[in-house]
Amino acid sequence: MDAEWQHQHIENHDDFLGLTVNSGIEQPESFSSESVTRFLSRKRKALLSVDEYVRGILEGNITVLSQAVTLVESSKKEHQIIAQDIILKCLPYSGKSLRIGITGVPGVGKSTFIEAFGKFLTNQGRRLAVLAIDPSSERSRGSILGDKTRMEELAADPHAYIRPSPSAGSLGGVARKTRETVILCEAAGFDTVFIETVGVGQSETVVHSMVDFFLLLMLAGAGDELQGIKRGIMEMADVIAINKADGDNIHKAELARVQYKNAMHLFPTADSGWTPQVFTCSAYAKTGLEQVWSAINDYTKLTGDNGYFRYKRSEQARFWMFETINDRLKSDFYLNPVIKAALPDFEEKVQREEISPFSAATQLLENYYHL
Repeated sequence: MDAEWQHQHIENHDDFLGLTVNSGIEQPESFSSESVTRFLSRKRKALLSVDEYVRGILEGNITVLSQAVTLVESSKKEHQIIAQDIILKCLPYSGKSLRIGITGVPGVGKSTFIEAFGKFLTNQGRRLAVLAIDPSSERSRGSILGDKTRMEELAADPHAYIRPSPSAGSLGGVARKTRETVILCEAAGFDTVFIETVGVGQSETVVHSMVDFFLLLMLAGAGDELQGIKRGIMEMADVIAINKADGDNIHKAELARVQYKNAMHLFPTADSGWTPQVFTCSAYAKTGLEQVWSAINDYTKLTGDNGYFRYKRSEQARFWMFETINDRLKSDFYLNPVIKAALPDFEEKVQREEISPFSAATQLLENYYHL
């Protein structure tokens, strides 16, 4: 074999018939300490001014909106100061959207439903913002934030904006920031806002306190239809939609609809004057979506005419004022350096039963109040 093939892929020589090996791409040069230092020393992109953020949001600039939402979600004090200024200036341009909470048991198909329902609305000319509270790992605090992956078609829609937020073990804080994000999305011109929750539980109660309409998705054929779901969640629902009513599941879905409808009559009349409705739908087959939307419009008209719509929003604003106070007091307490230094000692004493948990809490609070 020729000497020139010694440093090449010898498999490509005529002696090896029917076998070809590509030469591949040229390997990049290895990282040097200088290149790493250069990379780490690069300046981060400077923050915009408050007025620039507000102007970008009002112009419907999605990039600026996303940057502003990141500031809202940030725990850094300097970011929070800027975020609150942005929210204050966007507040006069907010409040004109329809806020819809969407929840359901895991596996009910929330993401599929939101994508199908969202496309149904954007095809009618509406602008939709989807704010999804993503569950975080209690151990790693990590979150998948996979809603954009699950909603590929809606994510590519120019009339839709999807923003997942990790719950990070602090549902109250995320919910407050989600409500602030709603204000920014409304100022950016989105006339419909979906807030998707992590599942049946505490999150529903929190999200219910920031939406105009509450939609509960349920499954049929998953055991006794009225077991495994809290009565409180059903009482909050303005519409129950039995999802996945397609194929062989249509009959089961219809049976579940009748059972839920009968169960809803056992609940007291809602303050809104609205009678909760139950429908079947299929996000996969895109059926029943128009029925759900029609019910939402009927609810909006009824509560708009009787004054409940505005009353509920004003009560929600008052609720979130107190929630923000509670959240801020709790944060200030635990971030206080004196308290942070004293906590480990009190924890050990409580665990060794040298002091009661109530006495420990009382002493810590007294120390905090006298700082």
